[in-house]
Amino acid sequence: MKITYKDSGVDIKSASAFKSKLKPLVRSSFRREVLTDIGGFGSFFKFDKNKYKDPVLVSSSDGVGTKLMIAKLANRHDTVGIDAVAMNVNDILCTGAESLFFLDYIAFTKVKEDVLVDIVKGINNGCVEAGCSLIGGETAQMPGMYREGEYDIAGFCVGVVEKEKIINGSKIKASDLAIGIASSGLHSNGYSLVRKVLGATELKKMAPQLLEPTRIYVKPILELLRQSGAAVHGIAHITGGAFYDKISRILPKNIDVCIEKSSWRVPEIFRFIQYQGNVDDLEMYRTLNMGIGLVLIVQKEAASGIMKKLSELKLKSWIIGKAVKGNKEVHIV
Repeated sequence: MKITYKDSGVDIKSASAFKSKLKPLVRSSFRREVLTDIGGFGSFFKFDKNKYKDPVLVSSSDGVGTKLMIAKLANRHDTVGIDAVAMNVNDILCTGAESLFFLDYIAFTKVKEDVLVDIVKGINNGCVEAGCSLIGGETAQMPGMYREGEYDIAGFCVGVVEKEKIINGSKIKASDLAIGIASSGLHSNGYSLVRKVLGATELKKMAPQLLEPTRIYVKPILELLRQSGAAVHGIAHITGGAFYDKISRILPKNIDVCIEKSSWRVPEIFRFIQYQGNVDDLEMYRTLNMGIGLVLIVQKEAASGIMKKLSELKLKSWIIGKAVKGNKEVHIV
């Protein structure tokens, strides 16, 4: 008997039919610069260089991590695609960049088609929220690589920023203030710790909270930067490594940041995880965002005006610390 590719676990005909269903869905994210539909050997995006004086392209690649295991446990797959987008567009936002386009990568052995559609819907929704275009990607069926029903998602995005407006932390100085902007929950980091602390029953019960998608900050923060960009000296996306790693990486070598953990109310879900696992504060603040998804380091004189603008943009924020002379370290007190 002759063996076919389908016999080995890869159904090309089914995959092609699935991809054809995606085309009308993802078109809703297309900016006017997109020249081709998805499905070709390459995705075309006509960059409008006349909009910029000295444009610099900024890129990022990231995934969702073990949050996907909660999605499988709860059989809910419509939000993790948003996470894939958020992890990338929020990262390049830290440089002051506007997201232009996004490509996804979904890998699996065998997953129901409706699950894949939900994933892509989430990715597309995230792109719409970020103002970027979902212009292509890869759906890879790899028999034996994953257990049935399991999958992985990663993404890649490209954005642009004027060279003279790049935010890289080099202007941070002692006396600057740290403004923390509220997260929507755990976002997409620390889930290996969460799964270690909580049992399957608790994870399933808490799935609506645990699967709350990562907040996408792109549009409101770009609006803020258009008005007050010169006063924003640094932006940190609080993801893996949390406060200690993500803030320290934008600091000049002679500056520390002191974070006052009593300056905002930590959402209950973080306290529950800490209590259930008997996790100390140090571990919590270097693993989870503790309710702060983005940190802005700003001029002291501009802080109140920036917080007022953030409120107008429907983002809750607090002054959570300050920059001081030091050695590129973060202290949480």
